[in-house]
Amino acid sequence: MGDHQVVIPAMSNKELVSDLLTRLPDNVSLQQIAREVEFVAGVREGLEQLDRGDGVAIEKVEDLIESWTTK
Repeated sequence: MGDHQVVIPAMSNKELVSDLLTRLPDNVSLQQIAREVEFVAGVREGLEQLDRGDGVAIEKVEDLIESWTTK
């Protein structure tokens, strides 16, 4: 893996959602709010996995993409 490290702000989940809500337009639907929260949760989970060393090497990802696009 690379030497890059992403730092997750020291925000609680509640603070993270509160911050997200302040950034969304007032006329946003409940479904869109739910999708945004789910997206942020997925990103946070992925970053936590990387911090634990559970990531996938870029070479493996490139091989997978190549196998999906060539027949």
